[in-house]
Amino acid sequence: MAVSDHRLQSVILDDESLAAVSRDQEQERQIAIFDLLEENHFAPAGSERGPYGLKISLIDGRLALDINGPSYERRHLLSLSPFRAVLKDYRMICESYYDAIRNATPQKIEALDMGRRGLHNEGSALLQQRLAEKVDIDVDTARRLFTLICALQWRG
Repeated sequence: MAVSDHRLQSVILDDESLAAVSRDQEQERQIAIFDLLEENHFAPAGSERGPYGLKISLIDGRLALDINGPSYERRHLLSLSPFRAVLKDYRMICESYYDAIRNATPQKIEALDMGRRGLHNEGSALLQQRLAEKVDIDVDTARRLFTLICALQWRG
């Protein structure tokens, strides 16, 4: 089994779960999916090999991760409660950041971007913790998946 077998080959966001987003947010979502498929580590517990397909959706206020691979098919449901505070703060700082790009000084944009990255790191680390017993993911994979979770949560 090659390490590269434990990777995502497709990622789908459930259309019915997606919130309306701005052009900036849609671009961020597309970049996250592209980057995620380019390079990721995704190893579901108990699975011998991949690659895997992933569908991300919201079901009854919970995050649903539908994973399928050659010898693996499972749905993992995660409560969004532990994510609520970081998602709310991340959404607010992103809105400020997108506004600042159009109107603010470079220093203000940089400060907002640093705050945005810090919250993104916090959300990514939380996602890794919440998935620890279910799916092994690396930091970059967690960051990109957190971006996609934000896309589902965004109320633009």
